[in-house]
Amino acid sequence: MERTLTTSKPAEFTSRRIPAAWPLRVIASLLLWNQRARTRRQLAQLDDRQLGDIGISTAERMEEVSKPFWR
Repeated sequence: MERTLTTSKPAEFTSRRIPAAWPLRVIASLLLWNQRARTRRQLAQLDDRQLGDIGISTAERMEEVSKPFWR
């Protein structure tokens, strides 16, 4: 016997987002961007020994540090 799951959500909720959620998405994006910028600044301050401890080469560090905060 086969069973299939169906969604019980009305079609109006599956095709569009709730308008009140956009401020939360903006805040979440800002927090993520801040975290990326902070961790990249910290990564830029590590010396070669510390980079070796975490398994990152100098080239990989430069590649990561050169990215903009939104990526």
